[in-house]
Amino acid sequence: MNKVSRPITILMADDDEDDRLLARDALLESRVLNTLHCVEDGQALLQYLRGQGKYSDKSAYPTPSLILLDLNMPIMDGREALREIKADPSLRSIPVVILTTSKEEEDMLRGYDLGAASYITKPVNFEGLVELMKALGRYWVEFVELPSRDRT
Repeated sequence: MNKVSRPITILMADDDEDDRLLARDALLESRVLNTLHCVEDGQALLQYLRGQGKYSDKSAYPTPSLILLDLNMPIMDGREALREIKADPSLRSIPVVILTTSKEEEDMLRGYDLGAASYITKPVNFEGLVELMKALGRYWVEFVELPSRDRT
């Protein structure tokens, strides 16, 4: 495969600070050269994506190439946020990977119905998370063709 891999910007929406820190550490450990930004809930996710409030500086908060989305968050949960993202013409092309502790079939079906690209149950340990980040990095950076996100 001759495709040159380029770093991508990943935006993670998860209310659990430990999960966000573990994801960041796992990304570093996996040696996948991507930028990870984090928000704590669906409302902050939409503000980030729309460049509103504290996220208005697009050089500091670039449009992500990929969103990792937890379902169970306060203020606005991942299901509501996913519905809004996929209803917004300027955001709907960003792939959303649901990364959650929920193993409920209904959550999985609903996530795909709402437009999620993938549904992944969070690994139970750090080693599993490192392997997941390696796999996600390879898949989304080396194999998938993502549209350019350079917009102002």
